[in-house]
Amino acid sequence: MTSAETYDKVTMFGADWCRDCIRSKALLDRLGADYDYVDLVATPEKADVALSISGRTNIPVIAFPDGSYLVEPTDPELEAALSR
Repeated sequence: MTSAETYDKVTMFGADWCRDCIRSKALLDRLGADYDYVDLVATPEKADVALSISGRTNIPVIAFPDGSYLVEPTDPELEAALSR
């Protein structure tokens, strides 16, 4: 999937109460990925940005520099996207 938004590096929109966010963030950390984390609890106004990227209210939304994005990815999906 692609989005009109583009980022210089992987950008994850998530929340600390979200199990999928915790899992995806842990994978990014474990793989040593260079990424920005947008905490939607601390900056709720950024939820509109995540919604504009994916068209959905589900999180995490993980945006990639090529304009593609994933919503609630499995670990294998996220790992595959990172290796592209």
